[in-house]
Amino acid sequence: MNSVWEMNAWTLIKIGGPLMFPILLCSLIAMAIVIEKMIYFSSVKTDVRKLKKDVFDAIKNNRIKESIQICDQNRSPVARILKAGIIKSGSSKEDMKESMEDVSLFEIPKLESRLSALATIAHIAPLLGLLGTVAGMIGSFNTIQIRSAALNPVTPGDLAGSIGEALLTTVAGLIVAIPTFVAYNYCVSRINQFILDMEKAATELVNFVGHVTESKL
Repeated sequence: MNSVWEMNAWTLIKIGGPLMFPILLCSLIAMAIVIEKMIYFSSVKTDVRKLKKDVFDAIKNNRIKESIQICDQNRSPVARILKAGIIKSGSSKEDMKESMEDVSLFEIPKLESRLSALATIAHIAPLLGLLGTVAGMIGSFNTIQIRSAALNPVTPGDLAGSIGEALLTTVAGLIVAIPTFVAYNYCVSRINQFILDMEKAATELVNFVGHVTESKL
């Protein structure tokens, strides 16, 4: 008999029973979310150090429009935070901070979008596998009960189907949950790094503009 790893996907789904379909659906949704997040992270990735240097140099030389153009040419959330602060650079520090906080309230949810769905899949996939296990074991006991009532001996073949269903759904649930959980943690770490860069850039901009303003007095 072939091992689980030698069977094709359709055979595993048929043996695993109806609960393999929601597990399969979870895997497809998780894969779509991960691909979408990777594309998004790649599109907003930037050299934060170079971005800040270019922006701060332009501000230092009183080229405010140029600093805004630099931010416009960059798709990262850090650039949008800096642009919001630069636009308010002629106002008080409190106004600058408030403007950048308003932008962060828009940018952070974009970074975190669909992350809760990924976490949900990582949690429910093994539970669906466990449900399949319970259903398979119930089927096994039901077979034993029916055979016993008919005074027929129970053979391994009578139990193989239900036990196979029980074990395969557990394996399938874990196969979906483990990489999904790893991907979720990776996305969280990337998002935390983006947020940290945004907070540092905002603080550095406020301090830099304040220092430049004082030096001109």
